[in-house]
Amino acid sequence: MAAPQQAAGGGALETCGLEQILEALKLLLSPGGSGSSSLQITKHDVLLATLKSNLSALEDKFLKDPHWKTLKLLRDEIANKAEWLQNSVDVTWSFTSQTLLLLSCLKETMVRLAADFSPGQPNPRTPEAAPALSPDTLSIAQQKTVQSVLQFVVTLGVCPYLIPGVGVPLRYRTEFGAIVQDVVCLDAVPSATQRLYASCRVLLNVAQHASLGSLIFCRHFGDIAAGLCQLGFCPTKRKPLQPEEEVLTEEERALSREALRDILDQVYQPLAVRELLILQGGPPQSCTDVKREVRCRAPTWLRRLCGQLLSERLMRPNGVQAVVRGILEGAGAGAAGGSDAEAMAADWKKCDLIAKILASCPQQSLSPEDYYRAICPQILDLFHFQDKLTARQFQRVATTTFITLARERPQLAAMYLLRPMLAPLHRCLNTTEIPENDMVPGTILVTEEELSRCIEDVFKVYVVGNEPVTALVDSLLPVLGALFSLYSFTKQSVSHIRSLCQEILLWILGKLERKKAIARLKGFAGLDKSVPSLHPLCQFRAAPQGGIMITIKEALCDEDEALYQKVSSEQYQVEHLGDLLSHCQECGLAGDFFICCLKELTHVAVENEAKLKMQPYSSNSFLDLEQHQTLLVEDQEQKLLVLQLMALLCERMSEQIFTDITQVVDFVAATLQRACASLAHQAESTVESQTLSMSMGLVAVMLGGAVQLKSSDFAILKQLLPLLEKVSSTHPDPVIQELAVDLRITISTHGAFSTEAVGVAAQSTLNKKDPEGKTEAQQQTSHERDTDMPQSLLEQQQSHDKSNQTGLKSDAPFIRRSFGEPSTTTNRKPGSVTTEQLQEVLLSAYDPEIPTRAAALRTLSHWIEQREARVLEIQEKLLKIFLENLEHEDTFVYLSAIQGVALLSDVYPEKILLGLLAQYDCGKDKHTPETRMKVGEVLMRIVRALAF
Repeated sequence: MAAPQQAAGGGALETCGLEQILEALKLLLSPGGSGSSSLQITKHDVLLATLKSNLSALEDKFLKDPHWKTLKLLRDEIANKAEWLQNSVDVTWSFTSQTLLLLSCLKETMVRLAADFSPGQPNPRTPEAAPALSPDTLSIAQQKTVQSVLQFVVTLGVCPYLIPGVGVPLRYRTEFGAIVQDVVCLDAVPSATQRLYASCRVLLNVAQHASLGSLIFCRHFGDIAAGLCQLGFCPTKRKPLQPEEEVLTEEERALSREALRDILDQVYQPLAVRELLILQGGPPQSCTDVKREVRCRAPTWLRRLCGQLLSERLMRPNGVQAVVRGILEGAGAGAAGGSDAEAMAADWKKCDLIAKILASCPQQSLSPEDYYRAICPQILDLFHFQDKLTARQFQRVATTTFITLARERPQLAAMYLLRPMLAPLHRCLNTTEIPENDMVPGTILVTEEELSRCIEDVFKVYVVGNEPVTALVDSLLPVLGALFSLYSFTKQSVSHIRSLCQEILLWILGKLERKKAIARLKGFAGLDKSVPSLHPLCQFRAAPQGGIMITIKEALCDEDEALYQKVSSEQYQVEHLGDLLSHCQECGLAGDFFICCLKELTHVAVENEAKLKMQPYSSNSFLDLEQHQTLLVEDQEQKLLVLQLMALLCERMSEQIFTDITQVVDFVAATLQRACASLAHQAESTVESQTLSMSMGLVAVMLGGAVQLKSSDFAILKQLLPLLEKVSSTHPDPVIQELAVDLRITISTHGAFSTEAVGVAAQSTLNKKDPEGKTEAQQQTSHERDTDMPQSLLEQQQSHDKSNQTGLKSDAPFIRRSFGEPSTTTNRKPGSVTTEQLQEVLLSAYDPEIPTRAAALRTLSHWIEQREARVLEIQEKLLKIFLENLEHEDTFVYLSAIQGVALLSDVYPEKILLGLLAQYDCGKDKHTPETRMKVGEVLMRIVRALAF
């Protein structure tokens, strides 16, 4: 659209200088030296009178001053060649026309001066001297004058002729703009469209000079672009009847469209993006309040045009940066920085808005794949800026774009964002086939810069973004093995990416489902070979710049050295896994993994060994035999690895490894399962017996009041009932058998009844002493403590501390009472049982509720053991009650009855033992086999107790 450079007469250009042209411009702007600020406070009539006065003064100067003759000749020559009408009855357009002519004179003069300038040779004696300036260089004062002229030209020649909705209206900019909008006469010749076309054409022609173009586009690019959009793309309402009636020809409209695209390509791209966004406008606003109305909404054609132009800006090289900078720098976060920049750094909403724009495929794009293939590499580049302020903003945009794209288009995000970002780690996995040309030892597969950048980007996307989107999590799972190997390597030396690797691993383990997280931990430890890990031919090495790189291993000829490196590597990985798990105790992952390893230990110790010993292997093929031996070696390695891992976890983890009741119950269940498996294979050891006692003591501690249990907690504890029953029936130690039975009763009754054995086990576990060495102290303490009313946990602890201070170890059980429990307790001084309490317990022994009946039988047994006088007076009645309850089918009831008969026989063996023998011998017809077995159990206990 720009007109070709007008070549003026040689004589005029030889004598006309820049100072004379700038003086003429000053004359137009500020008559009498009042300055432009005085014009802004004038009213309509004063403004028109001032413009007329300026024009008359300029013409008088041209006519009367002979020194201005050359400038007048140059102006007239340019005016004669101009194709637009300069004079009009509208004073504002006449003023604008003269200003445009003088700007054209300035541009032509500057071009000729620069063409005639030939700088001299620099003086070698003074090389530090500055070179001579080009004669077309404007001083700072001259630049300010030109800027004021341009402001008048745009205010009077462009903005008044924009239709509503295109650009920001003058009346909402400044008070002077509102005055100009009212004094412009749109009905006068030339028409508004022709005036707009002429102004834009001359300004673009003047902008062909570099220094003048920077002054024009720096402040007025948006208004000029708005004018070109209107000239080239605004739809016409109707076709003119005659060619002379056309406001703009089709050629002029085409030139306007071409000029718009040219200046969009030439200017600073963030500036173009920002101005296009302003032209596109925002959502429609309420126009009920005129004072609040900022601008009309942009017309549909303009919004569509700006969207298309913005998409073209985005698809250009470095277009993503242009869009990001265009939006952020508009809020003050440009290269200048400052307080506005710091405020923008905290305004994450704009960054999130940019991310949504980038993640949305424009309608003008041929396909989503083409769009994301073009912009995704640029999004990755946003992570790699060095400037701290810019890096923070760009990182936020890139991270949010990752998350948005992964949520809305997971497949495309994985293809064009996640895979390129994780490519350095994928390159060294054991599931990746390494090219033959890279198999040479010492070949660098991943450079130091690639690996550092990869880890930093992953940290920014996953940890900083902190959005566990499925696509993000799934993309990271295959490279976790290599990432843990890198973390293990960084733990052996100083590395700046160690903390990043640790944070990434902790983040992903915390976001995964617990089963998947444990599976990954098993892969880190080497227990699960199916988890992708570092390629056996790859290794991490220290890089020259202090980072880490991945190379191909050197071949080792010495088998001992290879074995040593393999063992030491596994040792390091297990130790570093323990360090990693030490940060996972609060979330419960460390406890769950410990329980998993305990179950694996049970499998290794019993089941796998029994399977191998089931039958000897025999084969005639050496290949089969070798494979079998390899499997045996791998199995032994697996066993050693499990033992090593368990030893390390026991050493590294604190006592707070279990965070809830569920984990404690799972731990006890795993211990009980191991005990049952050992008993089944007759492989129990002293260590396993101690472990079993410890785990059962742990349950006793919970049931004894150390933890405030709820009904939901007892529902979890009930999963131990089958295992406790199995232990009570198969374990050879009668103490463990009885404790297992007591724990079952306490769990089943929800703590309504608890024997002294449970309390002893609880205190033994808490004090870490042998229960047998404390029996006397327990009895003394139990006689001194009155437990008629339930004590709080604080009171119990205070009582326990007090007894320690006085030299007594308080080991009596903390029994929680319930409303359904008989009012009589098991811990009373001898002789304190009243007749009413005894009658109440005797009635409860026939209660249909199983927990109440079992609790009554246990209470009677305890009183017999305490030699309560009132209880021993009714021994026959007690024997009858116990024998009748032997017939009961519930385990809790008849086991309590068996215990009561055995204790009663200990007090009166002559009377009770003979009757039981007679009942067992002649009871074939009177009693069922089950009852005879129960009587036999009683006799066995009596005989054992009496040491017959």
